Amino acid sequence: MAPTYLTKEGYDKLKRELEFLKTRKRQEIADRMKEALDGSPLGVDADGEVEAARNASAFVEGRIQYLQGVLSDVEYVEDIADADVVQIGTRVTIKDSDGEVESYVIVGKVEADPLEGRISNISPLGSSLLGHSEGDEVDVLAPAGVYKVKLLKIG
Repeated sequence: MAPTYLTKEGYDKLKRELEFLKTRKRQEIADRMKEALDGSPLGVDADGEVEAARNASAFVEGRIQYLQGVLSDVEYVEDIADADVVQIGTRVTIKDSDGEVESYVIVGKVEADPLEGRISNISPLGSSLLGHSEGDEVDVLAPAGVYKVKLLKIG
């Protein structure tokens, strides 16, 4: 299995989420289940609440397992300010064919959040930029077809 690439910030965020789920969220769901089961009398509404609590529990337990798996094989990525080529952890500034300039940080897939300017190293854009230098024109193979971007700046 390939390692999970995470920045220290991303690792800390996932650890906090895991701790929250294992302690507070599990307890909230247990309390919700107990309240639904202790309700008087067990009718349609109580049955629905028990089912909803079971579904919430299954979701939380699945998320806990996922996070534990992710965090079990982490390779840390530093934010790299001075790099000659694009790699995980570098900030890139690109210009697309429409002349729009955008900046991103290349991160592992778990931390990717394009709306926050963090793109995955395995996304079409992220993987296409890896290994390229400032000034390079890069072909990006996306689901909608190939497009070009110019790598303006690294760092």
